[in-house]
Amino acid sequence: MALTICVQATAQPNVDSIYIKKIANHALIQGKAYTQLRVLCKQIGHRLSGSPAMYKAEAWGSATLAQYGADTVYTQPCQVTHWVRGAKENGSYKWISQQGETVQTAEKNIDILSLGNAVGTGAQALKADVLLINNFEELEAKKDQAKGKIVFFNYAFDQTYIRTSTGYGNAVTYRTQGASKAAKYGAVASIVRSVSTSPDNNPHTGTVKYNDSFAKIPAFAVGVQDADNMAQLLKTGKLIVTLQSSCATLPDTLAHNIIAEIRGAKNPNNIITIGGHLDSWDVGEGAQDDGAGVVQSMEVINILKSIGYTPNNTIRVVLFANEENGLGGGNMYASQAGKGNQMHIAAIETDAGGYSPRKFGGSKSDVQYAKFKAWLPLLFPYGIDELTQSGGGADIGPLYTLYKTPTIGLQTDGQRYFDLHHSKTDVYENVNKRELHLGAATITALVYLIDKYGL
Repeated sequence: MALTICVQATAQPNVDSIYIKKIANHALIQGKAYTQLRVLCKQIGHRLSGSPAMYKAEAWGSATLAQYGADTVYTQPCQVTHWVRGAKENGSYKWISQQGETVQTAEKNIDILSLGNAVGTGAQALKADVLLINNFEELEAKKDQAKGKIVFFNYAFDQTYIRTSTGYGNAVTYRTQGASKAAKYGAVASIVRSVSTSPDNNPHTGTVKYNDSFAKIPAFAVGVQDADNMAQLLKTGKLIVTLQSSCATLPDTLAHNIIAEIRGAKNPNNIITIGGHLDSWDVGEGAQDDGAGVVQSMEVINILKSIGYTPNNTIRVVLFANEENGLGGGNMYASQAGKGNQMHIAAIETDAGGYSPRKFGGSKSDVQYAKFKAWLPLLFPYGIDELTQSGGGADIGPLYTLYKTPTIGLQTDGQRYFDLHHSKTDVYENVNKRELHLGAATITALVYLIDKYGL
């Protein structure tokens, strides 16, 4: 009896490694993610919540998942934020420097984008002096100078972090909170240095979060080269900046989570959810954020169906609505997840771009984490070198909040991700086919392990 147990214990990893190799081979040789990403990016394009392209993307997602052989495909209605950019923004500055009786001036257009959910300037351009602020502590020190000014937050992305997500987390607070902190002291608008690792001058948008205690003021992002130039000029003179935007938030509108399932043969009410968000910002094509995650999630069904895998539990793919500027899809999904007899045993999100997979991390109990961590040798050959107890994803976060569902996020090699994030350069041409398909393989392998062994 003891000998039988020993043989089984050592043989099982070989069985799993063989099957995972089968998954990876199919993903790398016959995978459809890259082809479908081209359709999403080139035939549909960017997909801001409430836009016509968003609804085209919903129809494409439903049709493609049905073609992949999903047992059922359906939609889940949800209310979403409907913000529109309007006409292209205009920005320029005039620099004035006086040394004794000598006056120097210079004028230049600047490349700007309104931040998502921001208010516009209205029909008339807004014109005011600029107050340079490098961090929130400096704003507090200079708060008496902010009234009537355009506050320019020039907090640079810290390039010393090897994990770029840490640098992003530190810098993005100036994008999300800067406008309201400036409005608190009477500023008439805010400009934030783009949250980017790239040296180019492409501005990066993203959500601004207004504090209802203060006035809502126009909020913009500026490219890093323009930011450097403006900061340098402010050392020797003053800047008068002119800004114009026509963005507005319309009443919430209807959108849909797109849901597809392979029904579980043994435990159909136990759900393993895999997803990415179908919406994107209205610049670029939303290829890395999060077209890549969408097609990788869909590929789980394509791979499992193609290789003839019959899951024990129901495998559910969700293309979430409205992650970028409202989380309407994720919140709706979680609100319905506890109904009936269904139980979510795990939720996986892929929203870190289609780069080489490096890590899975998420919210799990110590017991769940111990089991999860034991799978590292099986995933390591495909680029996963770490399994952690922290991480997850925005769309699946509400599942953990409401039900303590184990949530897992794929983390990729992020050295280039924030070069493109929320900018016009986030296009199909900047996605690598092999990296994209390898990510799909690792996600599908993890689904296989969770389905077979549970958490």
